[in-house]
Amino acid sequence: MEKNVKRFPISHVFGFALSLALTFVAAWVAIKTNLSFTIVMWIIGTLAVIQAGLQLFMFMHVNEGEDNKTQIINIAYGVFCAIVIVLGSIWVLSSGHAAH
Repeated sequence: MEKNVKRFPISHVFGFALSLALTFVAAWVAIKTNLSFTIVMWIIGTLAVIQAGLQLFMFMHVNEGEDNKTQIINIAYGVFCAIVIVLGSIWVLSSGHAAH
């Protein structure tokens, strides 16, 4: 079999279906359950982290390639940037710096 032969991307379809399922579960938890706001946010956050990991492996092919150390450093940098942006936004918006 040739190396450049295109095959049906079953792993991509599976990853997409699983991502949709996680999204629908999060929406169902938010809309249809009577859980407290804090518990709903923890469930949605957990499902979001699982979905992000799933997408890293299924669509961005983190486990492929020769240099895994570089990929881990890039992922760690992306997580660091996301944390700084989210926590910085929360800090600025909640501490009154945005009010005049």
